[in-house]
Amino acid sequence: MIGFLRGKLAHKSPPFLMLDVNGVGYEVEAPMTTFYDLPAIGSEITLHTHLVVREDAHILFGFSTEADRSMFRTLIKVNGVGPKLALTILSGQSAEEFHRCIHNNDTQALVRLPGVGKKTAERLVIEMRDRLPDLTDSFDSGGTSVAGVDKIQPVNNPKQEAISALCSLGYKPLDAGKMVQNISAEGKSCEDIIRLALQGTIR
Repeated sequence: MIGFLRGKLAHKSPPFLMLDVNGVGYEVEAPMTTFYDLPAIGSEITLHTHLVVREDAHILFGFSTEADRSMFRTLIKVNGVGPKLALTILSGQSAEEFHRCIHNNDTQALVRLPGVGKKTAERLVIEMRDRLPDLTDSFDSGGTSVAGVDKIQPVNNPKQEAISALCSLGYKPLDAGKMVQNISAEGKSCEDIIRLALQGTIR
């Protein structure tokens, strides 16, 4: 099992990023909560990782904090929640926000996330409630963040990249387009636009 990776950020295109570790490029899938904290391309970062092994692929998931990885690992234990849906949930909400939804039985906030229907939301509340103490410990202990002092530079077409990323997270192309249409791209990165789009959806 690969527990963490430390290397240079070589490429990013949500929800994928490439990490150069001593000349070896690791392709990693990450939630948007991790992308929001990424420093500039070429900077050194550390990601807490989880490896999913399938018959047809080995998929590496990366997280900026141990709390997010702990949440991911807990989510995929819930019946009907796979790695892709767990990544979508963590992209739409931070681990702390999700914790509050479970504590407050807020299924309405959960069903606003793509792929989460009423039954899945109710199952999440029921099955995750008993696991909250472990998650709280993760929040209290904190985690190593990948945040850097450099701001991610805007891309040539951040809106289009944001739409593509939202589609990868489970949103339909038409819905993704509507989510970003009223957001000004001036001075914003792809991650900035996705953050604003998701905030407008879940609130």
